[in-house]
Amino acid sequence: MQITVYEDSSAFDLLRDEWNALLQRSATNEIFLTWEWQSTWWDTFKAGELLIVAVRTPDGRLAGIAPWFVHHIGGERVLRTVGCVDVTDYVDIIVDQYAVSAVHIALADFLSLHRERFDRVNLCNIPEPSPTTQFMPDLLRVRGFDADLVLQEVCPVIHLPSDWESYLSMLDKKQRHEIRRKIRRAESEAQLEYVALDSGAGPFVLDDSVIDEFLSLMRDSQPAKVEFLEVEANRVFLTRILQTTARAGWLRLSFLRCDGELAAAYADFIYCDHVQVYNSGLRPTLAPHLSLGNVLLAYNIQNAIERGLQVFNFLRGNETYKYRMGAVDTRIYKLVARSLTT
Repeated sequence: MQITVYEDSSAFDLLRDEWNALLQRSATNEIFLTWEWQSTWWDTFKAGELLIVAVRTPDGRLAGIAPWFVHHIGGERVLRTVGCVDVTDYVDIIVDQYAVSAVHIALADFLSLHRERFDRVNLCNIPEPSPTTQFMPDLLRVRGFDADLVLQEVCPVIHLPSDWESYLSMLDKKQRHEIRRKIRRAESEAQLEYVALDSGAGPFVLDDSVIDEFLSLMRDSQPAKVEFLEVEANRVFLTRILQTTARAGWLRLSFLRCDGELAAAYADFIYCDHVQVYNSGLRPTLAPHLSLGNVLLAYNIQNAIERGLQVFNFLRGNETYKYRMGAVDTRIYKLVARSLTT
């Protein structure tokens, strides 16, 4: 296999025409690994020294991309994946599913040969089914690394049935009753307006005023989101990624108005027939007895079922409300390694 190393942001331009085509052939085809997401994240955060490793077959076909960077933190040089960790839910090595073994061997050899460039490896947010979890720890161990997989977090998901009633029947009796009761009460006591800006019907340009409305609801929802948005880079990234995914045809930005007032919102990505619940906002002082955030979430699940989507993914975090909606855990891991030799 042929290795090419890119150490500045020109890599994204040079690999752009091949990047997403490789991703479509990979075992971990996630929106967070698209050229659009990865290049936007790097351009916003520039979190260290870029170290993108491209692996090609002898005839020049792109077979793998390791979108890595070296993060200087606490006196250490830590090898991470572009996107780690807070605003990106799945990242991985991008590997052609027909060249998995050869690419992983080539990358393990690269890390072994260049171990002087980093002090440790910390590759976050790897989905459990990824070939990285299966191959890389052993490949690194035989090359003189102490390597292990560590359970990092869970991503609860709902496997969607073909209709709304079948979905409700998947829930326990109490939760099924609660969802029906909350929807019925909200619809009977207030004038609700459900608006979904869905680029699945065609890419569009997201107006700045709409983003401002969404960010306002995020701030209102909880102090942690206020703190998150106070960091300029976070705010810039969120604005840019909403615009980028709208243009790419992957964004569903949904709002619920109650008696004309903006009450709740969700930013979801729809990619490869999966809904990924990325962020949300809620005005908690507006008709709190009507559970408007839960009502909007139910509307979004119903919308996904009507569209024939397969999975409703709540992404990282084990918040109780996800399980009340019928989600079950999937796992993500981080690969940690440190050279045993100098």
